[in-house]
Formats: sequence, C-alpha cells, structure tokens
Amino acid sequence: MRIDFVNGIDQPSIVNWHGLHVPADMMGLPRYQIMPGARYRYEFTVDDRAGTCWYHAMAAGHTPEQVYFGLAGLIYIHDEEEAALSLPRGEYDRSIVIQDRDWGVDNTLHYVAGSGPAASRVALPAALGPSGMMGGGMMGDGGEGRGTSGMMMHMMGFFGREIFINGRPSAPLEVATHVYRWRVLNASNARTYKLAWQDGLPLTVIATDGGLLARPVQKDAVMLTPGQRVELWVDFSHDALGGERILVSRAFTGSMGEMGRMMKDMMGGSMMNIPTLPDGAEFPLFSARVTRRVEEHVELPKRLSTMVRLREQDAVNRAHPRRFRVTMGHMQWGFNGRSFEMDRVAPDEIVKRGTTEIWEFENNHMMAHAIHVHGLQFQVLERSGCASTSDVADGYVDTGWLDTVLIMPNETVKLILRFRDFTGTYAYQCHMLEHAAAGLMRDYRVRA
Repeated sequence: MRIDFVNGIDQPSIVNWHGLHVPADMMGLPRYQIMPGARYRYEFTVDDRAGTCWYHAMAAGHTPEQVYFGLAGLIYIHDEEEAALSLPRGEYDRSIVIQDRDWGVDNTLHYVAGSGPAASRVALPAALGPSGMMGGGMMGDGGEGRGTSGMMMHMMGFFGREIFINGRPSAPLEVATHVYRWRVLNASNARTYKLAWQDGLPLTVIATDGGLLARPVQKDAVMLTPGQRVELWVDFSHDALGGERILVSRAFTGSMGEMGRMMKDMMGGSMMNIPTLPDGAEFPLFSARVTRRVEEHVELPKRLSTMVRLREQDAVNRAHPRRFRVTMGHMQWGFNGRSFEMDRVAPDEIVKRGTTEIWEFENNHMMAHAIHVHGLQFQVLERSGCASTSDVADGYVDTGWLDTVLIMPNETVKLILRFRDFTGTYAYQCHMLEHAAAGLMRDYRVRA
C-alpha cells in the first residue's frame, strides 16, 4: 500500500491503524503527527488475515475531538480463505459504525465548547502538558471546556445523548429478505454497548477485531467497547415484507460504575457533565426494515477459518507475566503509576522481537477501560475478578484475535502476544479516548 495523508485541517494530526501489522513508523502514533498543510506518506505491505480494520486520527491533545468529529473510517481485508466461504457479499456486506454524539445550540455537533471544525486552534506546544502528555492532562481540549464540567468529561469520558449509525442520527436501515454480513465498529469515544436484538433472538458472531472465528458463536448479547469490531451473520430471509427488527444496547453495570456516582456526589450534579444517556442504560440503537424480497439464500458455514492459538508454554515470561495496573494520581490516569510521555519507554516496557509474552492488565478502579495494544493482534488467555460473573461476562467474545479488550472494574485480563517481524516503538492505551488523553497510554519498544 502507498497512502498519502494530507493534513487539510488547522490542527496537527496523523492516522493510526487498528488491525494492520505494520512497521512502527507506519503506525501513525503522535510522534509522527504533521502540522496543517503537511503530508505523511505511508508505505507498507498488508500481511494480515481477512477482517474488518479501521483507522482514526491520533494527534497529541486532539485525538478525542478529531475522532468525534469524523476523522475515522473502515478498511476491509480479503484473503483466499475468506473467498472460499459462502459469505454475504456486495450489497449484503455492510458497515455499521456506532457513535454517540450531541447537538450544540446552533444545530452543529457539539463536543466541548470551543471545539469543532470551525474553532480556533492552539499551537502544538501549548497543547502538550509539561510531561508531554496527550492533551496536557485533564484539560487538553484547548477551548472553553476547562471548567469542572470539562475536567470531569475528560476524566470519565464523553457520553453523547444521541446514537449515530454510519454518521446519521435515527436512520433506519432498509434490508432485503437475505442474509447479511454486518461489520459493526464501536467508534464512540468512551461508550460501551451491549448489543442484542430487542425481541430476544440470539446474535450470531462470525468475526472479531482480527478476523473470522474458527466457528460461528451464538450470544444473547455481545459487549462492544470503543475500538472493537464484531461481525454478525444476520438472516432476514424468513422475515415478512414490512417487518422490522430493532438492535438495542441492553442494560448492564455501567463502565463508569461507582466512579460516576462518587464524582457527582463530590462535585455536585449541577457542576458536572453527567450524561443524560448513562453508560450501561438500555436504549435502541437502530431498526432494520424489510423493504424488498429476494429469493437467494446463503447457508451459514459450520467452519469459518483456521484459528492458530498461541501457546502459553511458548511465552518467554510464562512464570512471571508482565503486569500493568491501571492507576490514578493527581487527576491523571496511568499504567503502573506512569502517565503518557512522548518518546519515553521504561525498562519494563521493552520486549524482544520474535518472542511470545503474557501481559496481565489489572483494573482495581471503579471505571471500566478498553485496553488496546498497537501493532499486533492478541488472544485472551483468561479473566478473573468479580466482573467475570457480572452481567457483562456472557457478552464477551474472547475466542478470536483481538486488538482491543474490555476490562471492567475489579477485573484482571491475561493476554498472550507474539512480537514478530518489526522493531521500533509502539503503544498500548485505553481506547476510551478521554482516558488516553488524560494519561492512560504508554509506549512499548520492540528490540531485535
């Protein structure tokens, strides 16, 4: 691939990839961001399984805002294994991108005061805090959102009042009496969804972040945290013309949990931007209306792909997994007490190319996080903690390749990763974007 990213906005920016295994200087991390009017050339070989990848803007101090206002999109990868399957194609292969947003008083999209495509900008040095943190900590929006409300939003994440599907609010999808492949991306800044059919029918999952599963999996509901993708096999072939199905987000113990209640009690509800559509509430996402009859029918394959499992016994640190604790101090998130610092890597954040490792992420805080590791796909070995028996556990789809994983309060997730091919500096972070902007992101380095 050769792609030229031309920065035509009036903020620094760069494009970051999810799902593509590329050299470090092609990953699109903040150290490579370019100023307005500049150009960055990506050149790399696509050597990944078939699947649904995506990309988004990733600039120091501006990532949550730029993604919110639309600098994101999907990439499909196809391969011979996928081509041999009888899967829905063409118009029956659809993207479903979910975001929650707010309308401003002037009928434009609203993030925080002073943000948006028409807002005046802060120069790059001013957007970085004294430690080089993305966004300068809690207040890195550069606009008027620097009061208590803006601070709490950057602490807990942005939660919009309206659900947008593929960039449009309240727009039903028109479908035929056919089988569909729905590629669902959670592109929201911070909101996690518990996908389910309103009528209680099970969902059929055929793929996750890193491509097709070995076999289809049926779930009553599927948890989808920011950055995650899931592919659903959706069969309307027996539905009546004029019929309608509604996809909802089921109620669950919200990712803000007790933290939201405590913040509200401490600061006073009138001073805070407490979402009117709380995380974990039940609400409709969109409806699918059957408007056309077709006779073709596609059978769900019993086997989808050859899944190679990484083996725990092959990990060089199997006896002593690398541990990353989510921490909070001085109103900044961090891993193991360290917040983001541009181009700074600690000794315990260095790995060797060609090795397999086990990483353990521990979340003893009262808020959920979406752990994302750049540059590769990983597999989940196990989960432990009270979240493993909560109302979200049945919605985890941990059997495939992932690059983002939900970790609920008081939960620990053990991952296995293989660092192949490339050396250089990558990153790991929370993909609840305001959390990352408030420090919950670190670099890791792959050495020869």
